[in-house]
Amino acid sequence: MKTNYLAIAAVLAMASTLSLASGNHAGGHGDAGGHGHGGSGESAIGAPGVAGKVTRTVKVDMTDAMRFIPASIDVKQGETIRFQVKNSGKAKHEFVLGTEAELREHYQVMLKNPEMEHEEPNMITLAGGKSGEVVWQFTKAGKVHFGCLQPGHYDAGMKGAVTVAGAQGNAKSDGHGHKH
Repeated sequence: MKTNYLAIAAVLAMASTLSLASGNHAGGHGDAGGHGHGGSGESAIGAPGVAGKVTRTVKVDMTDAMRFIPASIDVKQGETIRFQVKNSGKAKHEFVLGTEAELREHYQVMLKNPEMEHEEPNMITLAGGKSGEVVWQFTKAGKVHFGCLQPGHYDAGMKGAVTVAGAQGNAKSDGHGHKH
């Protein structure tokens, strides 16, 4: 029985990965309108943001040292963030938002299909020296991961995380209404 559940889980995971990775294969990044990660609605990591409702802008640099600067970003639940992403390197890099599992699964697809190009509202692919943006609304508290899924980059540590503080703000509560 355990093997059957694992096989079913693997098939479902691959199906969701393929739908995440499929996009329209146009490359780059475009309008975040009703397609892509989570469709036109909310997903486990939030929802495509509306440019006119951006709360703030966060600059992210992608380097050929296989790093994101910054690799750790703090936001508040409900915020719509404009990520201004710059590839300061020479190699092609991606900025992809997702759960850790989604990123790992999508990375495996990219290893098998390194020339795959896709366009989704939660990601951007940039050639060396280019810049672009991703606008994303963080609707749920928790952790949203990001990474570069170009072959070899994710394994080399090109990843980071967005910590989404609950609607109460960034302060931690001891459960009695006191903030620390």
